[in-house]
Amino acid sequence: MKFATLLALFLFAFFVVQAQDNYEIQVYASPTVGKDTTMVELHSNYSFIGNGAADGVVSTNHMDRETIEITHGFTPWFEVGFYIFNCIGDMGRSNYVGSHIRPRFMAPTSWNWPVGVSISFEAGFVKDGYDPDPWTLEIRPIVDKQLGPVYLAFNPVVDYTFKGADAGRGAIFAPDFKFSYQIGKVWAPGIEYYGSVGPFQKFDPVAVQQHQLFIAVDADFDPRWEFNAGYGFGLTPSIDRSIFKVILGRRFGGGGHRAPARKAP
Repeated sequence: MKFATLLALFLFAFFVVQAQDNYEIQVYASPTVGKDTTMVELHSNYSFIGNGAADGVVSTNHMDRETIEITHGFTPWFEVGFYIFNCIGDMGRSNYVGSHIRPRFMAPTSWNWPVGVSISFEAGFVKDGYDPDPWTLEIRPIVDKQLGPVYLAFNPVVDYTFKGADAGRGAIFAPDFKFSYQIGKVWAPGIEYYGSVGPFQKFDPVAVQQHQLFIAVDADFDPRWEFNAGYGFGLTPSIDRSIFKVILGRRFGGGGHRAPARKAP
């Protein structure tokens, strides 16, 4: 019965999932970083096969994106993150692309809910020429669960655009999904899915939708460190077809954990 439930969740995410911004490719876990804890992360994403320049946006082919994320926990259930987006790919020069801010609230563990739950609100800008939607708001509910060695996370994201190509289209449905399986005490390989099907009132044609599948792995070498890497396949023409990502993070201070603890089988 448990296997059937897991399979149903995976199939739901696969068939109903705007892909997450390629500057930060991550399915969020529900825990915040913890009170008085600061997490510093580097998101490195390289597109081997991207899209050509179009509609005033630079080509993403052979583009390297380097994003610095700094998150601080103010309480056991509230954190604020700040992003600095950068890219290398415009005539070989490094470019500052934009910034976002992201407050996040978590359902306290004392509530004893059967699943982990939190919600983040991410807003900010990207410079003209690097994204068709320079000013956006992302609302990201987060639900996750650890079932022995199996970890599941679902982020049914809602995107709003204040300025850009999608302005006036309303709320866009863009969920993310993660499945991983703990092997030993360190490694947890799995699958991550990112997508966008368009506005709630009328989904985009399939050829315009964005669907991206990653084969990924998490490594837990030390509770102070975070590591995630993966290779992604774009399944529709509107998203980069071949991309590699690495997330490396370090916690300082209070000792809070961002990702749920995983148990070895």
